[in-house]
Amino acid sequence: MPKSPLNRRQFMQKSAVTGAAVAAAGAVGAPAAQAAQRHKCRTKTWSFSILGTTDLHSHVFDWDYYKDAAYSDTKGNSVGVARVATLIKQQREAKGEERVLLVDAGDIIQGTSLAYYFARVAPITEKGGPKHPMAVAMNHMRYDAAALGNHEFNYGIDTLRKFEKQCRFPLLGANALDAKTLKPAFQPYTVKRIRVPGAPDIKVGILGLTNPGIALWDKDNVGGKMVFPGLVEQARKFVPRLRALGCDVVFLTDHSGLDGSSSYGDELPYVENASNLVAQQVPGIDAILVGHTHVEVPSYTVTNEETGEDVLLSEPYCWGYRLSVFDFEVELVRGQWKVTKKTATTLNPNGVEEDPEIRKLLEADHELVVKYVNTSVGTCTADLSAADSCWKDVPIMDFIHQVQMDSVKAGLSAADAALPLISVAAPFSRTADIPQGSVTIKDIAGLYIYDNTLYGKKLTGVQLKDYLEYAAKYYHQVPSGTKVDTATLTNANSFWDYMYDTAAGVGYEIDIAQPEGSRIKNLTYAGKPVEGDQVFVVAVNNYRANGGSGYPHIAAAEIAYSSTDEIRQLMIDYVTAKKTLDPADFADVNWKLTQNGTPVF
Repeated sequence: MPKSPLNRRQFMQKSAVTGAAVAAAGAVGAPAAQAAQRHKCRTKTWSFSILGTTDLHSHVFDWDYYKDAAYSDTKGNSVGVARVATLIKQQREAKGEERVLLVDAGDIIQGTSLAYYFARVAPITEKGGPKHPMAVAMNHMRYDAAALGNHEFNYGIDTLRKFEKQCRFPLLGANALDAKTLKPAFQPYTVKRIRVPGAPDIKVGILGLTNPGIALWDKDNVGGKMVFPGLVEQARKFVPRLRALGCDVVFLTDHSGLDGSSSYGDELPYVENASNLVAQQVPGIDAILVGHTHVEVPSYTVTNEETGEDVLLSEPYCWGYRLSVFDFEVELVRGQWKVTKKTATTLNPNGVEEDPEIRKLLEADHELVVKYVNTSVGTCTADLSAADSCWKDVPIMDFIHQVQMDSVKAGLSAADAALPLISVAAPFSRTADIPQGSVTIKDIAGLYIYDNTLYGKKLTGVQLKDYLEYAAKYYHQVPSGTKVDTATLTNANSFWDYMYDTAAGVGYEIDIAQPEGSRIKNLTYAGKPVEGDQVFVVAVNNYRANGGSGYPHIAAAEIAYSSTDEIRQLMIDYVTAKKTLDPADFADVNWKLTQNGTPVF
């Protein structure tokens, strides 16, 4: 698998269907009158900009639904397209409305309680249902195109198609193909014209590429319906087509990072974060708006290995934290525009006010969601914090395990119910907290932030140990006798919190003094050592069950149970039914960190 010469840390330091496409292509040919007057063009140079957002994840306003308060973080960021919209207005006013295009790189309709509300509580798919707030906001902002993100598929293809219909701009996905015909299931590209007085239009081809990981992560929604080949492979097909259509500038919007890495190992033959490889290997590209990895890359240049030309890339973080600005200068040479200069940077919207028009359009929707997330579903006997969940067994994680095990147990066959049942789950949020007293939907949503569904899969004792060893690479090695600092203990190997699973129902130690692959000690079930051929039913979310994060054995494991219910909703239902959330009722979790057998905490 090709690898970028830069790892993520180095990289961040360095940076500080088809029918619609045919219709777009048909609009490219220059009008005869325009061609006739080329010889008397007065304008020889021009400039224009392409503005870019990515990974907005349904952040409209500068609001944290989990905390029921204005968003805040230690870096002073703001979130939401309402503030970004003000920056975009400023750019259009400064440069001219006709000189600015606006593009997104995907992950639009999932990620906040607002997204969940309009997918599940008041779904946009209902007859006469509401418009998705992100469609309303992005239509108002006059987006020209958006790439499909992997999270666009979380709520199923029907929800995505409904959102697509509500947008007044195309959702692009040149590598989202119909599984039967292998033709693009979404518009692969669009061509935009920038009018130039006294000269031919500048034709900008915008190609959208999404993430191959969708085939794994949303297998339940897309299996047998769509396939997702690699970005490089599809760019090789469509970039020449855009050039053949007469595009003066070719701009890509990729829902794919640019360090050449993949979180799913060899589960797929295509690279997850391939934008740098596209720039390097596919000639004819001027610039790429990058998404998916939630980092800020103001400007980054990759030299194409075939042409020697530089390709300009930029990634504007996520959630509306930043806005990428690509500035192009072009010159008319023998009747065709040539790029003479291009630069990119990112702008921070935290110093501007929210767009009052977006506030007016979506305030009512926002208030509906605020009311929903503040709905009380029960009480809790103690404060449950996730602050230490990445290195200790804490009750708030036991809550997730208990719900998963109860739900899987209720759906097993008689034969599978006789097998030992365990659970694996990740600490998605270190800031999550379920308070003592009233428990609301937002408290649970803040703990389980993804829209995962639930599986029960069968693993042997040997496979379970392999699974836990893989999870244990999350920790940096800390030799015995060396003090453990939690600030530097975790996220080794770019293994992020959402990728790290703990297990309930078995006891085990993770010896962080040992090298990777030799850390799981004293693995027991019901007080006895786990046998290599012992078979377990493992409660696990669909993302992991289908190969997410590259865990061994689980993707190919036999299915004992599956459900379309989101785990978050199962947790809400659990509290509603119990009325009182009591840690004494939670699953038996017995894991700990050690150094040569000595407990760390």
